[in-house]
Amino acid sequence: MFKVGITGNIGSGKTTVCKIFEVLGIPVFYADDEAKKLMVKDVVLVEGIKEAFGAESYLADGTLNRKHIAGIVFNNEEELVKLNRLVHPAVFRAFEVWVQQFKGRKDVPYVLKEAALLFESDSYKMCHRSLMISAPEKIRMQRVVLRDKVSEEEVQKRNSRQMSEEQKLDLANDIIINDDTKLVIPQVLQLHKLYLSLAQNE
Repeated sequence: MFKVGITGNIGSGKTTVCKIFEVLGIPVFYADDEAKKLMVKDVVLVEGIKEAFGAESYLADGTLNRKHIAGIVFNNEEELVKLNRLVHPAVFRAFEVWVQQFKGRKDVPYVLKEAALLFESDSYKMCHRSLMISAPEKIRMQRVVLRDKVSEEEVQKRNSRQMSEEQKLDLANDIIINDDTKLVIPQVLQLHKLYLSLAQNE
């Protein structure tokens, strides 16, 4: 099965682009949403989190104690790395299981894996191509401030935890420019055509 990883820094418009691919009939695996589910459902991951961050990482009803986890990892890079090292392998496993359902299906030529940390987690290596959604930092900041009702300083803080856009552009095979001036749909259609032909040769 031909796999395309899709990423972009905060406010780049990854979700919008993914929705266009979904309209074209391409299934999308949303890694960040899946990670949230796995932190509650995946037994191995749950045990790992409890071991690393204490039994109080989970509330009595089994839900994740987000306040407790955030308090540990929010301003501590080492602890955040520790958490990601536990979560990423679980997401990798879930992605591989998810992909199996589409194998051999004529109506699904390829799949997309959407992940904010596609390059940081090395999960782009599990995909045949990687697609970067790019937008100028100023535009991205404005989008997130409006969307999440947070300060620009808060957005900058979140953005600083990700690899720079320049580094990601160097690693990506394909790029979509989402700067509010260039039309996105024609760019998606062009890449869709490319992926269809690459998938045929896979």
